[in-house]
Amino acid sequence: MNVLIVEGEELAVLKLTKLLAEVAPQVKVAGTSASVCGTVAYLASNPSPDLIFMDIELADGQSFEIFEQISVPSPVIFTTSYDEFAIKAFKVNSIDYLLKPIKRQELAASLRKHQQLYGNKNEVSVPSIAMDLLIEQLRKQVRPLDYRSRFLVRHLSQWLPISVTNIAYFYSEDGVTFFRTSANQKFTIDYALDELDNMLDPKLFTRANRKFIVHIDAVQQIHAYFNNKLKVILKPAIEEEVLISREKASEFKRWMGK
Repeated sequence: MNVLIVEGEELAVLKLTKLLAEVAPQVKVAGTSASVCGTVAYLASNPSPDLIFMDIELADGQSFEIFEQISVPSPVIFTTSYDEFAIKAFKVNSIDYLLKPIKRQELAASLRKHQQLYGNKNEVSVPSIAMDLLIEQLRKQVRPLDYRSRFLVRHLSQWLPISVTNIAYFYSEDGVTFFRTSANQKFTIDYALDELDNMLDPKLFTRANRKFIVHIDAVQQIHAYFNNKLKVILKPAIEEEVLISREKASEFKRWMGK
């Protein structure tokens, strides 16, 4: 079975590829894409994969935009940290919905579901599933979380416990995850941003975009930006622009207390 992985973070691609190799060695990753544009181009120029694993937040928009630009005959398993997209996900070709970090047993169950629905057939219409059943399925996946209060990080020849109250923001750079403290110390951490999303108290931290998770006290200024986006100024300062998409702008302002 050939699969396409549509995922905005390189580390998440590597982790899913490794997990697939462990759970279903017969699965071959035929290609990967990190953006809406790249996925449309791939689907337009390659045979349809048997299955697509698709993150929702991509480099240039939400993956639902793919379905508006090109016909996608392949079934889809959505992978994301945001359970808010569940209902919209099932309006397209979705056969399942996995919340990150993806668990081995849940991935295996999704692959079994694909096999039961499609078997060896390449062209089968996606079954209609009652919306209340989808909501109930999602509720079973979302479990109460004990949010992290600290992280243990390596610094030179020692390990340091860093309280989350001292962390200003997490960010991804060249496939590596870092965080900066309010005292402007920089550390690496062995978690992808998608994994951190589920570890952090949403009252204190929010996913600003695919590259940043920010603490509410680290937001120094918010500016209106082109195309109804927001530009966020963080403290400690960082050279890279931190932009909030038009779709998330209202949610971000509500989170900040507007």
